[in-house]
Amino acid sequence: MHSTEIRYFLAVANTGSLSAASKQLFVAVSAISRQIQQLEARIGATLFERHARGMVLNDAGQILENHVRKSMMDMEFAIAEIQGLKAVRRTVIRIACTDGTAFDLLPQMFARFRVINPGVMFYLNVGTAMQVSENIRSGEYDLALQFSLSPERGVDVLASYPATVRMAMRPDHPLAYQNLQLSDLHAYPLALNEPSSTIRQLFDLSCRMNGIFLEPAMSCNRFNTLYDFMLNTPGAIVACSHFSVLFKARRDGLVMKSINIEQLSQRTLQLQTQAGRHRSAALSQFIEFGCELLNRESAAFERDFYR
Repeated sequence: MHSTEIRYFLAVANTGSLSAASKQLFVAVSAISRQIQQLEARIGATLFERHARGMVLNDAGQILENHVRKSMMDMEFAIAEIQGLKAVRRTVIRIACTDGTAFDLLPQMFARFRVINPGVMFYLNVGTAMQVSENIRSGEYDLALQFSLSPERGVDVLASYPATVRMAMRPDHPLAYQNLQLSDLHAYPLALNEPSSTIRQLFDLSCRMNGIFLEPAMSCNRFNTLYDFMLNTPGAIVACSHFSVLFKARRDGLVMKSINIEQLSQRTLQLQTQAGRHRSAALSQFIEFGCELLNRESAAFERDFYR
């Protein structure tokens, strides 16, 4: 296919109309329309649904766009390596994550990695599990960190770590130094993620299966808010994985308590990339660094905190 056809195709796909693409490319509408028609004739299928107010990619168009963008990214990687940029220099790693890993884990990981690779920059996008999965499948991001309950389609899972739901509390909490049962939580202010989160799904499932009803004193889709509520509210408890407080737990002197319920251990923390995606030297080094950090710090956390 000719580069002009592809360039005009992407412009229309991005802008949603021939006229908008014309303004972007400084090319006549008729010329763009002709190139699109030639491309459709070459492929043997229409690529757009044409409406009075614009043009929208159909299924065939979306398939072509995905493959073209992946090819463009592969070409950029090849050029970078040819130009001697395979060594980690000034580059950006784009990461998508769910909220729990953005609070403590990833900022620490970024800071520590940049000590040895100061030219690497990070762009982090925090979203829901569904949004993160879509971001990584589409190839928009280089790496995803998210808590998962089931296998993901269209992704390569590079590493997976058990992410059991625990109860975090201040060291002066009445429950801090005794065996903890789910029913013990009744008497204390409970901070929980919003209902669609994986941690809340497991917590609610555990309550239903044990015939217990627990109403949170606070529910929120931002873990930093839940965490601050726990620190500043007498007797408060927040449900989380140890990965969400991997470094702050020591700083704040937290106690982490386990509840012996099978459902609370069904999550994993996964490092994911788009299936089959080429990984730059910088990304490969960051993944290796991250896995080593997670292995080391998780073992230390397990030894020091769980009781």
